[in-house]
Amino acid sequence: MGSLYRYYKPLTSICFSPPPTKSYLLHSIKIKTHFSPTKKTRLHRFFTSLTSSSQPSIKTNGGDASAASQSSELWLYNTMSRKKELFKPKVEGKVGMYVCGVTAYDLSHIGHARVYVTFDVLLRYLKHLGYDVHYVRNFTDVDDKIIARANELGEDPISLSKRYCEEFLHDMVYLHCLPPSVEPRVSDHMPQIIDMIERILENGYAYRIDGDVYFSVDKLPEYGRLSGRKLEDNRAGERVAVDSRKKNPADFALWKSAKEGEPFWDSPWGPGRPGWHIECSAMSAAYLGHTFDIHGGGMDLVFPHHENEIAQSCAACRDSNISYWVHNGFVTIDSEKMSKSLGNFFTIRQVIDLYHPLALRLFLLGTHYRSSVNYSDVQLESASERIFYIYQTLHDCENILSQHRVAFEKDAIPPDTINDINKFHDTFVTSMSDDLHTPVLLSALSDPLKIINDMLHTRKGKKQTKRIESIAALEKMVRNALLVLGLMPPTYSEALQQLREKALRRAKLTEDQILQKIKERTVARKDKDYEKSDAIRKDLAALGIALMDSPDGTSWRPAIPLALQEQQVAST
Repeated sequence: MGSLYRYYKPLTSICFSPPPTKSYLLHSIKIKTHFSPTKKTRLHRFFTSLTSSSQPSIKTNGGDASAASQSSELWLYNTMSRKKELFKPKVEGKVGMYVCGVTAYDLSHIGHARVYVTFDVLLRYLKHLGYDVHYVRNFTDVDDKIIARANELGEDPISLSKRYCEEFLHDMVYLHCLPPSVEPRVSDHMPQIIDMIERILENGYAYRIDGDVYFSVDKLPEYGRLSGRKLEDNRAGERVAVDSRKKNPADFALWKSAKEGEPFWDSPWGPGRPGWHIECSAMSAAYLGHTFDIHGGGMDLVFPHHENEIAQSCAACRDSNISYWVHNGFVTIDSEKMSKSLGNFFTIRQVIDLYHPLALRLFLLGTHYRSSVNYSDVQLESASERIFYIYQTLHDCENILSQHRVAFEKDAIPPDTINDINKFHDTFVTSMSDDLHTPVLLSALSDPLKIINDMLHTRKGKKQTKRIESIAALEKMVRNALLVLGLMPPTYSEALQQLREKALRRAKLTEDQILQKIKERTVARKDKDYEKSDAIRKDLAALGIALMDSPDGTSWRPAIPLALQEQQVAST
């Protein structure tokens, strides 16, 4: 089986890929279903959705304020208050959300994937609730790390960063992350950054030293309220640059004077470039104003980045206020945070070379976003097997429904199926409104998928009254949930084929080789050589290839390799 290896140094030779051109590049999807406290209203809306377009979508450009007010509540954990709070936007029906983007100097790793999958689900669910979301996600394209990497490669820093920004966008398409409303870059916003620094100086919260400008943390008594850190806890050298000229070791740079070989911009304090933290304060204010609803990012940004953002923004504008600070947990390896600086990372490209991107997305959503998720091959294999099962079930639905014309009329769906739909809808609302509890929703998919498979393949299921109508209703319900989770592929058949291809790559086999093994096993079974037959099955199972016998013959599907299955059992 193929496996991933850690990279302990930045990749020095990258083969850049062409942009994906799949149909999922479409920028929007809309779920038309809203949930009501009463079963009568809920079922009316459900039947309405069944008679609408067969491909539901979440609209990215606009929403209906009244729809938002009729939908279920959403509770989000606010890092500032350290508790879940009922989400109430500043402007009814509209949401302003800023998420800190990548520092573009290398390919993004799966820790980055977790951040942007998390906030993509939040974006999708807000749209599902009917909100018009203005989503801003920046690029840091001016930074010490970018300059260091560019010097290492003998390349212009802005050019290098631009290329990696494009690669990041390709990764987001692979992972089915909807595009933000705007994606500002630091290099394009120097006037806004300089203007904010000037206001901070004018308000007395910063000072100048030899062309540098520093924020004075002593001027802001409430500094540390987001992270809970006391000022004396902030030691220089721990993500705060050591500089004996500073009034307080915890003071941080707003503007850095130009150094030889570095890009620079003119400013009132001389040529230079901005510090890391000021960029997000300036760009969020430029696109969302000084007060907006949600500011998000990874948990590692709570301090110092977001703490310093709050300080800068409040120093520039006394009325600055963000309602909800939302942070996701780490992706870990052996209980250690995955990061480029530690060198223990897998890039998104490395992972999706062996696993389907939506298997990676499912893996990330299988743990609540605020908890750490430990990366392992067995977890990716399990997610890959699970998503194959989901798509195979829905593909089988498509095949049988294509042979029937289903009309959804009053009393068209049996009471048992309506009860199943009600139960799933309740779980959907309860889990997603409770701080986006995606693991609960993913687990709840098991029941309708099992019911569908029973109706498709068992004798008892095939005899059920109005079976086709029930299958169609359940398939649509599952599809709507997958859309909110960002797990709907362009087509089920395409995704299944891609999942098979990835399994073959991990097993280092071709399909022709598997088909040859199936033929050999068929002959062995005919000759009653069951020892050989079992050996072939076991050998393939060890590589993650499961054989399935049926009256129509033997087929194969991806599965968790036997050794990893045993590891999974041992761990539980």
